[in-house]
Amino acid sequence: MKEHFQAYVIRKDDQEKVTANIELLKQEDLPNGDVTVQVHYSSVNYKDGLASIEQGGVVRNYPMVPGIDLVGTVEESVSGRFAPGDRVINTGFESGVAHYGGYSEYARLRSEWLVALPQGLSEKEAMAIGTAGFTAALSVDALLQAGITPESGKILVTGATGGVGSMAIAILSKLGFQVTASTGKKQQEESLLRSLGAAEVITREEADAPVRGAMGKQVWAGIVDPTAGPALAERLKLVQYGGAVAVSGLTGGNGFESTVFPFILRGVQLIGIDSVYCPMERRERIWNLLGGDWKPDRALALGVKEITMEQLPDTLANILQGGAVGRTVVRVSSQLPLE
Repeated sequence: MKEHFQAYVIRKDDQEKVTANIELLKQEDLPNGDVTVQVHYSSVNYKDGLASIEQGGVVRNYPMVPGIDLVGTVEESVSGRFAPGDRVINTGFESGVAHYGGYSEYARLRSEWLVALPQGLSEKEAMAIGTAGFTAALSVDALLQAGITPESGKILVTGATGGVGSMAIAILSKLGFQVTASTGKKQQEESLLRSLGAAEVITREEADAPVRGAMGKQVWAGIVDPTAGPALAERLKLVQYGGAVAVSGLTGGNGFESTVFPFILRGVQLIGIDSVYCPMERRERIWNLLGGDWKPDRALALGVKEITMEQLPDTLANILQGGAVGRTVVRVSSQLPLE
């Protein structure tokens, strides 16, 4: 392990001002944990953007190294689960908000947070998937568990050009579902969304249009919704009998007002998706699917950008402004070539 290594550190001063810079850290600067990982790649998520601003509300203590995702090689371990040389993934749990995360060349973590890198995924692919792709896969799994099949009908994916949306389209289309992608960037991104596997692309305004009356036409067999917000109430009115909605985010807002009619007249299921504290048994099952039959090949081929840590400030600002398209991987290790 290097005596000094680079990390992107967020600090808050006495005036509550938040600053972020690349700093040199030492081994003793790392928090407690039973596994030390040499980090090769991380990724950029909306939550990482929130961690970088004063009003973000996700960082629990300062200083903090953000980066809720990471992949790399175990350097040291006093855990029975992993040994030096093992390649591991960390997504969620406390990383990047209460425990130093992936924007650091080394991370010391708890072994119970880690998943072995599945066969079928490279390290870069794992971070291209990251929390966004893992959340998308959990959403697809929830629809399947609710009894939704490709024969059930069309699936709406909101926020389609974002990380969760783009990965969900790729996974759903690979499984044979007919996907309708909703986006605020239809004119610019329709070609990309169709390349990901969307059969139809509609505007955000079309997907979120107010429905007159308590219920509307039965349009969607299921919805993968990482945006939520007030429009969720309108989308619920259009879910067909026995359908399901998997909600995983709040980029459209954290509240909505609905009636009970979708649930008691059509048996619609509203399913919350939590990728942060997802139990390990399910976590490992989903990651193994992502390395196998559910591998989002189209998304990995079309929508992945690679940056260095020096490019993080602009990239984090862009994702908060809604400008992100697809996934961004961060090359953390200075020993890796930029592709």
